[in-house]
Amino acid sequence: MNPTTGDGPPGPATPAMGGNVPNSSEDNCSDMQMAFLPSLYAATYTVVFVPGLLANGTALWVLCRFVRQKNKAVIFMVNLSVADLAHVLSLPLRIYYYVNLHWPFPPSLCLFCFYLKYLNMYASICFLACISLQRCFFLVRPLAARGWRRRYDVAISAAVWVAVGAACLPLPLLRAAQPAKPGFRTAGACFSDLGLRPLGPAVAAGLLTAAELGGFVLPVAVIAGGTWCARRCLRRTPAPAPHRPGDPHRALRMLALCAAVFAVCFTPYHLSLPFFLLAKRGFFSNCAVVHTALTLHATSLGLASLNCWLDPLVYYFSTSQFRSLLRWRPPTPGHSWTAAPQTATAPEPRRAPPTQANSHSALVQISN
Repeated sequence: MNPTTGDGPPGPATPAMGGNVPNSSEDNCSDMQMAFLPSLYAATYTVVFVPGLLANGTALWVLCRFVRQKNKAVIFMVNLSVADLAHVLSLPLRIYYYVNLHWPFPPSLCLFCFYLKYLNMYASICFLACISLQRCFFLVRPLAARGWRRRYDVAISAAVWVAVGAACLPLPLLRAAQPAKPGFRTAGACFSDLGLRPLGPAVAAGLLTAAELGGFVLPVAVIAGGTWCARRCLRRTPAPAPHRPGDPHRALRMLALCAAVFAVCFTPYHLSLPFFLLAKRGFFSNCAVVHTALTLHATSLGLASLNCWLDPLVYYFSTSQFRSLLRWRPPTPGHSWTAAPQTATAPEPRRAPPTQANSHSALVQISN
């Protein structure tokens, strides 16, 4: 949603975004060109790639086996896994570029990978917020979970993809075909080495405000509000009987996991983004401040990619079917390794007629 950033500034400076804006602070701090950043990006993406590919590939396979079951939020989890997997599959191209500092592939592929990174980031943010909001709603109104249909989640997911995809379009559209500095890597530049088309101060400020409000402040409010609402609701709910198979507090743990993933992966990026843009536009004259702003932004981009690791933990600790399928048993003679089958449960006793009992039963159901 913020077209003014790439993967950080590994070397060349981005041209000033306006006619009267001073030169980039990087030009005035040429002795602090931070040549280590390409190696940092290559190492980070290498560490993320293999575990992220295995974790999200397995997660998508497991979740798709239960799409037709009444497991709440599974549609959002599937879409979250798809977003992570799309980003992970583009990482080998990023690793190749930051190791060789040359892009031999078509420029359109570079811009597409550039687009996928931010599509993954903001789609992940939106789907984490959707999971939190849905769980909070079902905790406050547990009987509503019984009438909730899978097609509602499908429609919401489609709307999220359309909105996020359109909001991220400025990323490739505003990147210039030439390198960020004249004469620097005149052929084969990609990602952060690409230049930026001129932007007026008002346009740049508007894009930054939209990214911060829509991509950070609003999701923070949704996730924090959902967690607080869940804690308040569970304090008013009687503890379930020991023989009940479900645990209503699992919903609270799921909300806490969503909040933790958001805090670790996306909060540092959005906090460092304004300082990064100020440094790129030459508002800082102190080279130490410029170095700190650019380094923090590069580090926050690496943390943002870690959501490909952490999102599968949300699926595992919040979905009983996910844990059941991944619980492996030693093979017996004549059998191969296989996922542990779900054990049959004894029929539940007849529910009491009062509304409160029915409400509590629905609360237990949505936590599984």
